[in-house]
Amino acid sequence: MSIGIFDVPALKNEPVKSYAPGSPERAEIKKALAEARSKTIEIPQYIGSEEVYSQNKQKVAPPHDHQHVLGYFHEGTKEDVGKAIDAALEARKNWATLTWEQRAAIFLKAAELIAGPYRAEMNAATMLGQSKNAYQAEIDSACEIIDFLRLNVNFMRDIYEEQPISSEGVWNRMEYRPLEGFIFAITPFNFTAIAGNLPAAPALMGNVVIWKPAFTQVYAANVIMKVFKEAGLPDGVINMVLVDGPVAGDVIFKHPDFSGVHFTGSTKVFQTIWKTIGENIAAYKTFPRIVGETGGKDFVLAHRSADAKAVATGLVRGAFEYQGQKCSAASRAYIPSNLWEAVKGFMLADLAEIKMGGVEDFSNFVNAVIDEKSFDKIVSYIDGAKSSADTEIVAGGNFDKSKGYFVEPTVIQAFKPDYVTLCEEIFGPVLTIFVYDENEFEQIIPVIDATSPYALTGAVFSKDRYAIEYATRHLVNAAGNFYINDKPTGAVVGQQPFGGARASGTNDKAGSVLNLLRWVSPRAIKETLVSPKDYKYPFLSGE
Repeated sequence: MSIGIFDVPALKNEPVKSYAPGSPERAEIKKALAEARSKTIEIPQYIGSEEVYSQNKQKVAPPHDHQHVLGYFHEGTKEDVGKAIDAALEARKNWATLTWEQRAAIFLKAAELIAGPYRAEMNAATMLGQSKNAYQAEIDSACEIIDFLRLNVNFMRDIYEEQPISSEGVWNRMEYRPLEGFIFAITPFNFTAIAGNLPAAPALMGNVVIWKPAFTQVYAANVIMKVFKEAGLPDGVINMVLVDGPVAGDVIFKHPDFSGVHFTGSTKVFQTIWKTIGENIAAYKTFPRIVGETGGKDFVLAHRSADAKAVATGLVRGAFEYQGQKCSAASRAYIPSNLWEAVKGFMLADLAEIKMGGVEDFSNFVNAVIDEKSFDKIVSYIDGAKSSADTEIVAGGNFDKSKGYFVEPTVIQAFKPDYVTLCEEIFGPVLTIFVYDENEFEQIIPVIDATSPYALTGAVFSKDRYAIEYATRHLVNAAGNFYINDKPTGAVVGQQPFGGARASGTNDKAGSVLNLLRWVSPRAIKETLVSPKDYKYPFLSGE
């Protein structure tokens, strides 16, 4: 049992390493990349104390070099999901009652392992498996996952310290219990940090988890599990199953002990999950927590007073870092007529310098998109724009999947505010520009607000404080993360808690106390120190 109230390591973000020529981290990551490419590994499922290997092996290959084999993951079955649930519920008996500082110590150790001995391996796995350059991997699979693990411990302590007041003769207190049952974590390909945090955040609060990573992220997910195990996470607390979503869902969403889902992925899939939970609601012991972040059609709005170079830089970085495969990526921009030529010129100059290729060449700013399905989807939008009378290809527009799934950074100018690439999420390196009359700033704002069903991130560039205030107020529901004079990407844990509403999810703000509150069920306890022994209240007495 706990004896004492414990301080935890101070709130601070992990410093981002530069990977500049001659730096030790550059040498370490190059060595890790070469080592990873030199061998073929087998990736199991992690169920309870077992590493489960199947006869159904699926190839893992770098998206930028899809003929190279990094390894194979062992795809599981419906029966494996059932075993994972059993293992989780068995582990819950001890994990749910373990004192909070013991749980904290495990995840703090995991953070230190990633910051130190596992940093190069984690980043190399993300670079090769998800085609991220060294800097994008560093801010994701090192710094952000470290921040989640460390800062969530602080947020957990803050939750436990939030206690009710007590009146005379009464002691009131609040317990923050883990949810009754198990959590299902479903994670995407694009951020290793999200893949780690979605199962880890509920587990930190005393829950047990079934984790289904995206097949296109399992190479780095395997390293996450290695770290958790080395950090001392007990068997069965987080179980990693490698199955298709419908296979897992068919078991999990019918199970009476299902108590919550922590999801990042597409809006359509999340809507299906929500509907399925609703259809099965009578089967559950408790109403499940449904937490999801689902995507965006993120905007940049420039005012006529904006700095054209700053706007161009924000668009190039915001739209094309990690090939636009960020939920927060700048996908549509509204540029005033007085700035468009300057912004276009700066962007074209930058894009002329940008190189595209594999992650092993550190001079490449742009790498490959995640897989052939994604490549084909992105290309269909580009081909559509090429043949449309309502658009002009300003930059890029080329693509090639012979060696890797490469799509050039592409800038489309749309002449109609409801053109398809201004409305639909593409999830690739495609930015659509709409040029509006510089004198119609107030009129373009309702168009931005209504064009897309999403509401994840957005940005305004302006030197006019009145214009900034107007955009901030009138786009209040259009973005859960709103940026002023900066790109709409790059949220930092503890600094910009991340999430959006509308079709972008439940806005439960990963990287804050708000998210962790979703994984506890409070119990209020009132203890009367001296119990009454007469039912009569004073008002009953005679005059």
